[in-house]
Amino acid sequence: MSRSPKGGSTSAARERLLSTASRIFYAEGIHSVGIDRITTEAQVTRATLYRHFSGKEELVLAYIGQADLGIREQAATAQAGSGSPADRVRAVARSIADGIQSPGFRGCAFLNAVAEYPDPAHPVHQAVLAHRQWFLDTVTSLLAQTGDAPADAAGRHLVMLRDGAMAAGCLFDPGLVCDTFLQGVEGILRARTAPAPTPRADISDTAGVAR
Repeated sequence: MSRSPKGGSTSAARERLLSTASRIFYAEGIHSVGIDRITTEAQVTRATLYRHFSGKEELVLAYIGQADLGIREQAATAQAGSGSPADRVRAVARSIADGIQSPGFRGCAFLNAVAEYPDPAHPVHQAVLAHRQWFLDTVTSLLAQTGDAPADAAGRHLVMLRDGAMAAGCLFDPGLVCDTFLQGVEGILRARTAPAPTPRADISDTAGVAR
């Protein structure tokens, strides 16, 4: 394995670069952070950075990819410990709430990133859309198992609740935000599991019975 100028393996240097960039990008934003800041805090040279990443954009894409992988693992872990389909939905929602209440929470990494890359054709924007499509597909599939009705609208509803909670969680009391979010998820589940209303008989059909 090759060595970096600062010592240690090149793979370790890459991990240090990505870890440093991810921390700063999430806490302070992407465009406000330059390459020099990242290399200084990661304790590597510019040459080492360019040996692993073609430039800042590739580093940003790696950051988004790492965040995506983390959320996928979080959702899988939440589902693995749950029983019924409804409980799996609740577990995923609770994992989101736990993240909102964690130290250093600063909103959704994906929404934050796409706000800085508004061009729909930009690779970072596309990476965010891909993550969101995966999340929508995942919760829609879970919700589809909780009732017979189509789950597309319920999935979009849950994603909207999640987006609102992620945005509000770093502005207001995260505990209250999460309580509201989880209550909203329960409302979606109740709507899907509630028995269909019994059709009301047409009064004209029974009018003659009393005669």
